[in-house]
Amino acid sequence: MSGVIFCFYAISAVLFFGTFHYLIAIKRPGIYPPKNLMKKRAGVLGAGGIIVLILGLLLSLIVN
Repeated sequence: MSGVIFCFYAISAVLFFGTFHYLIAIKRPGIYPPKNLMKKRAGVLGAGGIIVLILGLLLSLIVN
């Protein structure tokens, strides 16, 4: 069960890194995808990261 919890935390970290990647990419001039599309992608990844992190925390509280 600890492997499943670790996977949730790892997926959460990857989603947060993706969020930060898109937020940093918004600051660069001359990017192809429009900034509003980049903001939407960052929002979706951030929301997914929070949901997966909460699931991991709940599983870790239930198991312990």
